[in-house]
Amino acid sequence: MTRFQCLWLAAALALLAACGSAPTSRPEASSYRIYVTNENSGNLTVIDSATHEVVATVPLGKRPRGIHAGADRKTIYVALSGSPNAPPGVDESTLPPPDRSADGIGVFDVRQNKVLKILAAGADPEQFDLSKDGTLLYVSNEDTSAATIIELDSGKIIASLPVGGQPEGVTKTPDGKFIYVTSEADAAVFIIDAAAAKVVKNFKVGPRPRSIAFLPDGSKAYVTSEAGARVTVVDTAKQEPVKDISLGDTTIRPMGVVVSPDGSKAYVSTGRGGKVFVIDTATDQPTASFDVGRRPWGLALSPDGKTLYTANGPSNDVSVVDLATQTVTKRVKAGDGPWGVITLAP
Repeated sequence: MTRFQCLWLAAALALLAACGSAPTSRPEASSYRIYVTNENSGNLTVIDSATHEVVATVPLGKRPRGIHAGADRKTIYVALSGSPNAPPGVDESTLPPPDRSADGIGVFDVRQNKVLKILAAGADPEQFDLSKDGTLLYVSNEDTSAATIIELDSGKIIASLPVGGQPEGVTKTPDGKFIYVTSEADAAVFIIDAAAAKVVKNFKVGPRPRSIAFLPDGSKAYVTSEAGARVTVVDTAKQEPVKDISLGDTTIRPMGVVVSPDGSKAYVSTGRGGKVFVIDTATDQPTASFDVGRRPWGLALSPDGKTLYTANGPSNDVSVVDLATQTVTKRVKAGDGPWGVITLAP
């Protein structure tokens, strides 16, 4: 070996020692995960966003539906219900009695991947939201026409408020001062003053209102009307509806709604319509629609707003949508009857 080769080898060995051993090839860690509640199989599907593959399936309890992440980003809350599933057209007199022992809000630890406890939350909890400071839960109780307010630390129920028949969607305003609750039976939205813990107003919207989403600045809300094939725009300063956005005929069944991080678009799932509609929030007009799967209900956006996820109940899968092209890039098998979906960064 020449003197030059010896010097070159010594330099290479020194560099290797300084930098450590050469890295091995491995996939990059995902930046977030997708969590899906499966109403019929009573479990949670966990999907890795880097591969869009299922990484875990975890038992939750009976009929998990509504789902939200806690303020600490380490806890997920899930609405559980012992009431039998009663889809449209079913004779409810033929159904078994409700199992009230199964009702509650499951507290799921993301790191341990398990339910730690179940909080009492009134009868048949379906959807809910957390207070802005993360200390309270506001829960819709369909069977009792009420909204239950729960103190998270103690698990104590501090109020039960009448909010119309068959309450459904529950969403706080971005400033946390008010909670909006939809009432399917009354075709109305009830507004709870968070500080006073009381209902301060209600107003009519389209038939069978389902979900609510706010612009990031809180200036407007969008309320889906399943039986009205429309979305109602609400002026939140006046706390009253100002416009209805028609999405077509009654085969279109608006269900879930989310707003993009920049507030420029609202995305609406349409149940048996099989599509997601895009609404331009500057003009409050639909600008596009695209097929996503069978009866999409719950939907969620990736943290960067570039990817949309829809829970498709009858086909037991989740559609992954590239919003730049408005196309489904993958369908991920979930449990039986996927209902709610959220994204959560570690």
